[in-house]
Amino acid sequence: MLKGLGGLGGLGDMAKMMKAAQEMQAKMAEMQEQMASTVVVGESGAGLVKVRATAKGEVTGLDIDPSILVASEKEVVEDLIIAAIKDAQVRGQNRMAEEMRRMTEALGLPADMKLPF
Repeated sequence: MLKGLGGLGGLGDMAKMMKAAQEMQAKMAEMQEQMASTVVVGESGAGLVKVRATAKGEVTGLDIDPSILVASEKEVVEDLIIAAIKDAQVRGQNRMAEEMRRMTEALGLPADMKLPF
């Protein structure tokens, strides 16, 4: 015997959860696009080398102060370039983490919740 339709209430909750998941997925895609166009600048050597990159980590530009472009300083310049790239990557990762935190809070989820699941 059927006990009414009380069991269908769970389907309504499931539909709400699916809709929320779709909204979250759309917001994630939007954030990914935004991070691809967000520029961060990493630097090393007190600004002698600067690297521009997207918040997703794609290097888009490099600026080297001409004063360090001497043959005897080749290894130093290479190290400064690598350090500036790493700095840009860290800045991008931090920006991405900040945006993820904002998104999870906006969705009413705990700020430290890792997305996507």
